[in-house]
Amino acid sequence: MDHGATITASGISRRSVLRGAAATALAMPFLSRGAFAQSSSGELKLHAWAGYVSPEMLAAFEKATGIKTTYMPYGTNDEILNLMKVNQGQGADIIWPAVDRVPNFVEAGLVQPIDEAKVNWSGCIDSAIESSKKFGAVVEGKRYQVPTDWGTEAIAYNTEKAPLAYGTASYRDLWKPEMAGKATVRGHSGLVGLGLALEAEGKLPKPLLDSFKNEEAMRANYDVILAEAVAHKANVAQFWSNQNEAQGAFRTNGCVIGQTWDSSAAGLAAEGMPIGYLAPKEGALTWMEGISLPIGAANLEQAYAFVNWMLTPEGGAMYASYAKVNSTAKGAETLLPAESKTFFANAYPADALDKLWWWPIQESWFVELRTEYQDKFLAA
Repeated sequence: MDHGATITASGISRRSVLRGAAATALAMPFLSRGAFAQSSSGELKLHAWAGYVSPEMLAAFEKATGIKTTYMPYGTNDEILNLMKVNQGQGADIIWPAVDRVPNFVEAGLVQPIDEAKVNWSGCIDSAIESSKKFGAVVEGKRYQVPTDWGTEAIAYNTEKAPLAYGTASYRDLWKPEMAGKATVRGHSGLVGLGLALEAEGKLPKPLLDSFKNEEAMRANYDVILAEAVAHKANVAQFWSNQNEAQGAFRTNGCVIGQTWDSSAAGLAAEGMPIGYLAPKEGALTWMEGISLPIGAANLEQAYAFVNWMLTPEGGAMYASYAKVNSTAKGAETLLPAESKTFFANAYPADALDKLWWWPIQESWFVELRTEYQDKFLAA
C-alpha cells in the first residue's frame, strides 16, 4: 500500500503526501551553510504550535545558517491571533497559523505579504502551493503564507476498549450511549464533526458547508447541531483546546475515544499506549498550516532562511517526525521513520484520502459565531 498522498486543489489524491516531484527533490542536495550565506548570522523569534519545534531542529537550523532561534510556543489559532492583536504585530518574526485563519490576520493588519522571490518554491510540492491559494494563503491576490504541513482531526480510540474499523467508524461513535463519560472533543470542532454525522443522516436543514458562507445558514445548522450535542453532553469526560489536554484525556482522565488531531494520537501511540487513529466514514477534518510573517518582524532575512530550511528534505523530515504532521517539503517522506509511514497507512486506509473534509476559510464573522455556539455547548 502506498503510505501517503499528494495535496490537490480539491483534497488529496492517493499518492505519497510528500512524493510530488520526488525525483527532483532527491536530485537537490541539502542546503548547506553556504547556501544560506545571505543569512549567516543573527537571531530569529519564532512563534509556533506547542510540540512542533524540537531542540534538534533548531540546532540543525543554526548549524546550516548560523542563526540562533528563540522558540515561543502557543496552543491555538485564537491564542496567537489575540497575542498578535495585543502586540500590534510586534515581537515575533514568524508565526504559524492554520491556512484557513490567515485571512483573519490579514483583516487585522497583523501580517505582511510574502516576498515570493525570497522563497525556495522548488523545495515545496507544487500541489501544496496551489491548494494553499484556495484555502486562505492568498488574499486579494497577495500571498501571506508559505505552506509547510497538513494534517487532520479525526477519531482517536483505545484499540482494546473501543475498537473501530474503517468504513463503519463514524463521528457518531463518540456520542453513543455506551461512550458516556469516555469521550473527549474540542468545543468548536466537535460540533463540526457531529454536524458531518447529522448531515450524513439527513438531519441538517442546509448543507454543512453553507454554514461558512452566511449567518442564516450557519445558525440554522448550528441550532440543530448544538441541540444534539447538548443532549449527549454526558459523553464528554473532558474538553480539550490544545494537544496536551487532548492527550491528557486518554492518559489520566479515562477517555477511550475522542475527536483529536492526528499528532495527538500519534504521540500517545509512540508512548506505547493502545491508541489508534482513524478517518471516519464522513471524512477526516483536514487543515493546512504554514509560515506567515508578522507586520512587525524585525529579522526578515533570518525568517526567510527558516522558511527555506523548512522546505529542504532534511528540515521537512525532522519537522514531520517530531510534530507528527505531514511536511510539504519535497523528498521529506524518504527520510521518515517506518512508524510514521505505518501510522499514516493505518489512519487513512482504502478511500479515506478521497473523503478528506477540508476546513473552509473561517472569516471573522464565522469565528465569532462558532465561539458563541461553542460557549453554549460548554456551559450547557
